[in-house]
Amino acid sequence: MSITRHKVSRIAKVFERSRSQGCIALMPYLAIGYPDVETTLALAPALVEAGADIFELGIPYSDPLADGATIQRATQVALRNGVTSKVCLEVAAEIRRQVDVPLLLMGYYNPIVHFGQEQFCAAAKQAGVDGLIVPDVPPEEAGELQMAATANQLDLIYLVAPTSTNERLVTVARVAHGFVYCVSLSGVTGARSRLSVGLPEYLARVRRFTDLPLAVGFGISRAEHVREVARHADGAIVASALIDHLDRLPREQKVAGAAAYIRELAGSTARP
Repeated sequence: MSITRHKVSRIAKVFERSRSQGCIALMPYLAIGYPDVETTLALAPALVEAGADIFELGIPYSDPLADGATIQRATQVALRNGVTSKVCLEVAAEIRRQVDVPLLLMGYYNPIVHFGQEQFCAAAKQAGVDGLIVPDVPPEEAGELQMAATANQLDLIYLVAPTSTNERLVTVARVAHGFVYCVSLSGVTGARSRLSVGLPEYLARVRRFTDLPLAVGFGISRAEHVREVARHADGAIVASALIDHLDRLPREQKVAGAAAYIRELAGSTARP
């Protein structure tokens, strides 16, 4: 039984449009300030043109517990480049001036608390951000952040995993807005050669508790992964694999090469 209320937002509109077009949303992750801020700003419009529907913008943090080696490395580079929460908000505002797709700030709780939860959410709204992903804040402890997000028309996105109990899924469904972030496996982020064989059953179980869109992240790196997600969910999040792809490209080819990679993945978003 569905117990989640939809909130009209730019995020909801993207999923509605994708559904009406018979495809899923493609959701690249950009680590703000990796390899530098200028490249982040150049990537955003290029990836939208290539087929990106929603951006997850990573705020660098010294101890990213949910992230694997690739994003940890990118985070350290961004921190050395002097990227702070304030810089991330400025980058988000500049990206908003360039593109109209939803923007999600993905970061950890400590920098948000240090910034001030109400102040951070107000600044995010002012920058044109649509939502927040804060992996280390469970719904039971998100009260103050949830209130600040709601007051500023931000969707606070919650994560679930294959190990989530039915009781946890009920709890998330009651407070979730925008979409539910379905971690595809038990572990940290990182590109994998194959997705979990239990993914269909896991997503079907999550569906029992919410009518919000389901977006799958952690491990998606290939067109065949996106095709598999399109059979069972509403969005595919591509994070570590995009950073790995950027790493393999010469500086002068990073934007064009990343766009070509996203274009390839976007070609596999059609629902079967």
